[in-house]
Amino acid sequence: MQLKHAAQTDVGMKRTHNEDSFLVNAELGLFVVADGMGGHAGGETASRVAVTTIEQEMLQAWEKDPEVFAHPGELEETPLADLMRDSLEAACAAVYHTARANPALDGMGTTSVTLLCREGLAVAGHVGDSRLYMIRGDHIQQISEDHSLVHEQVKAGLLTEEQAKQSRLKNIITRSIGYEEDVLVDVFGVRLEAGDLLLLCTDGLSNLVTDEEVKSVFETLPLAAVPQKLIDLANAGGGDDNITVVVVQVEEP
Repeated sequence: MQLKHAAQTDVGMKRTHNEDSFLVNAELGLFVVADGMGGHAGGETASRVAVTTIEQEMLQAWEKDPEVFAHPGELEETPLADLMRDSLEAACAAVYHTARANPALDGMGTTSVTLLCREGLAVAGHVGDSRLYMIRGDHIQQISEDHSLVHEQVKAGLLTEEQAKQSRLKNIITRSIGYEEDVLVDVFGVRLEAGDLLLLCTDGLSNLVTDEEVKSVFETLPLAAVPQKLIDLANAGGGDDNITVVVVQVEEP
């Protein structure tokens, strides 16, 4: 299968600095979005260190054994799942030690959602509340699970989905890369089909643009125009955070 992609980031309407980072490595089939926290310098540094470390870990694995990427194996036992987990754990350690070496960066951290697409297999890893969506046919689904306080409250039956969207606690996350030296990484996989659309985004988009609005944009615009249109919708809704969008389309070769 072939992959088409497009990506864009925007500071939003209310922030003065962009603390998001993203990465696209088309040769690897690697896509990363990170939303930094810890103030201007800390957030920018955390997200940048995370995406850089993840790519470095993937490239080192590629150089060591390219056969793993060419033939990733079955979904249930692919070695790419362990590689994904190891890469995000390495990013966590790198961000943590960067902060320890510079007191001005103390307490910084970042979310990350990472996607690796190889030979019809997508392996994803994520920490925090940046999201991965899939559109297949006429159905859109969030396939990552937020590590956030309001999501835990929804799961416990303490809040409805609508109440969670309005909660003043919606930006509190329960896991992040770099705040501590180690982190629990969620890793999952899915078999890809021609026509699948994948969206990686920070909460600057998902907090302000509905799933149906997202699906409508994909249905009505060419892929290259989708990131800017989604950013425009988030800014029209208030743009109260940085907004980062990476989109991937799966095509027959």
